[in-house]
Amino acid sequence: MPIIGWQELILILVILVFLFGASRLKGLAKAVGESIREFKQVTSESPEAKKEEKESEKDAIVKTAKKMGVETEGRSMEQILNDMTKMATKEKQ
Repeated sequence: MPIIGWQELILILVILVFLFGASRLKGLAKAVGESIREFKQVTSESPEAKKEEKESEKDAIVKTAKKMGVETEGRSMEQILNDMTKMATKEKQ
């Protein structure tokens, strides 16, 4: 696969300007740049941040379960959520 040199890049840019126009090409480049920035931001989120987010979600669930009167000590999140669901459906009836 040949490597594209600077002459080829200039030719490609000139063709793009003729096809899309300078103002439209500027907007396209801006959109591509924003997309790349957002992709990098999403892929670079640290595992620690994700772990902290999960812990805060668990804390919020446990706090809500305690307010509902669900026993949380020594139980898994799945068990707590199941009990919360059961209580919520009972309250609706």
